[in-house]
Amino acid sequence: MASKSDRKAAEGLKLLGAGTQILPAQPAVSTLETFANAHAARDYWIRFESLDFTSLCPITGQPDFAKLIIDYIPDKLCIETKSLKFYLASYRDTRSFNEEVVNRVMTDLVTACKPRQLFVHGEFAPRGGIRVSVEAGYPKCGARPGA
Repeated sequence: MASKSDRKAAEGLKLLGAGTQILPAQPAVSTLETFANAHAARDYWIRFESLDFTSLCPITGQPDFAKLIIDYIPDKLCIETKSLKFYLASYRDTRSFNEEVVNRVMTDLVTACKPRQLFVHGEFAPRGGIRVSVEAGYPKCGARPGA
């Protein structure tokens, strides 16, 4: 049974525990939900890995497959995982260059939770024999954890 503090932390979350399976038609910061960081007094890393990210090439419309790794040090807010899943899935019908995808994900996550530090790393499947990796960081790009 969830404690009183767990129930309070979950107040305002719309996706967690809901039976909805309707994915957003396009990426939007409003899809990302947050909850209070109970450990805001210390720095610690949170890592999300999406092994089946998909977007569309803006020119050909062909799918681009990628592994996205998101590492961040939260400040007052943490990203709720199910909302992140829905947010990332909304890229499936979005035409965008790989570089734009990674930078937009970073910008939207920073807008949603205002972390102390955040890195988004995208490893896109090879096309024409060339593999593309893109990394964006906030407040600036440097060495990310585990790199």
